[in-house]
Amino acid sequence: MSDSRKVINKILVELFNDILDIEAAALKNSEFGELTVTEFHIIESIGLEGGKTMSEAAFLSGVTIGTLTTSINRLIKKGAVQRKRDDHDRRVVMVSLTERGKEAYSHHEEFHREMTESIIDTLQPEEDGVLIQALVAIQEFFSQKAKEYER
Repeated sequence: MSDSRKVINKILVELFNDILDIEAAALKNSEFGELTVTEFHIIESIGLEGGKTMSEAAFLSGVTIGTLTTSINRLIKKGAVQRKRDDHDRRVVMVSLTERGKEAYSHHEEFHREMTESIIDTLQPEEDGVLIQALVAIQEFFSQKAKEYER
């Protein structure tokens, strides 16, 4: 493996581990310390703009309906999410964020904004495109691997 490949490999491995660890620590040491990273991501998938069906939230979170149901039950107990049956079709269950859930969403969004800004602030405007191109390639790699493992 060439030196460049070794450096890139080392950076990627450390970066992925650090992002998960630091995000978990940042969230744990906040006023939302009772929420897990997974729960924050479910809150993020539900979003601020209104309710989502359980199916939509599961799809956006990348989890099964069963896993989502368990997480939603915990989030309801923690006061971050509310569940309601659709008025027109009682089979459809809608989930939305409570005021506490919206605050958690904003807190998590701020963490992501700070992370993005810290990178953008170090780049020259003409370097943005190169970074985006590299990140798209990484994202495509993982998307392809995810499809391969789904089989």
